[in-house]
Amino acid sequence: MTMNKPNQTYLRFPLARRIEHWVMMLCFTLLGVTGLLQRFPDNTIARTLLRVPNSIETLREIHHSAAIVMMFCAAWHLLVMGYNFFVLNEPLSMQPKLQDAKDGIQAFLYNIRVAKTYPKMGRYTFEEKMEYWAFVWGAIVMGVTGFMMWNPITATNFLPGEFVPAAKAAHGGEAVLAVLAIMIWHMYGVHIKRFNKAMFNGQISEEAMLHEHPLELEEIKSGNTHQAPNAQTIRKRQMIYYPIAGVLAIMMLAGIYGFVNSEATALETVQPLTETQIYTTPTP
Repeated sequence: MTMNKPNQTYLRFPLARRIEHWVMMLCFTLLGVTGLLQRFPDNTIARTLLRVPNSIETLREIHHSAAIVMMFCAAWHLLVMGYNFFVLNEPLSMQPKLQDAKDGIQAFLYNIRVAKTYPKMGRYTFEEKMEYWAFVWGAIVMGVTGFMMWNPITATNFLPGEFVPAAKAAHGGEAVLAVLAIMIWHMYGVHIKRFNKAMFNGQISEEAMLHEHPLELEEIKSGNTHQAPNAQTIRKRQMIYYPIAGVLAIMMLAGIYGFVNSEATALETVQPLTETQIYTTPTP
């Protein structure tokens, strides 16, 4: 983090990180809306919308497209995280630590007026870390169950058929949980309790830093912040990381391709009956 205006604002998120956030937010919103309309078809809004011709097919196409974009975003996030850690030697700030559990307990005790002080936290609070890793866990669950629903024939080649409806139930339940978490927890913590504009302009005020990230502010004030390696070291590490990242990127792209094209739909693989066959084929 670098100081933008002395004693006023600090750069918290660069433009690339903000773009990543907004793309993920758009994908999440599209997935949530289109998914919940299919999860609760008896809802008034869903029932009205689904009366429109081809609406369910359109919903599924939007849902699948948003899922594909989110998979690309996840792959990009992993590659950038690897670059920042290996090449730039940045600390893994989102890594959970024992101190986070202590901060959570102290915050709880402070909220019920048992503890006298609120915990001092660094770049990311225990709440932000919990939300981040909850998103990671949710993405894994949604990815696995989504694959089974998208490719049920492939899934049942390795698993009993009961796993497909179970995946559907888990997918829908996790979707409801994720949407509620964003609407209640994230919206309150970021936009209601204290409006955070960091994802809009990348900046955070010193007052907000003092309140939410006092340990990080102390590091900045004392000049004890992370120092990037020199240019020569960066070039050496890039020569090592880029080939590895290239292989990982190819593997992840192959995984996404396999996710999407593992099998065709029944509409494409099963030859439709003709009118004569429909009326002459005996019912079992």
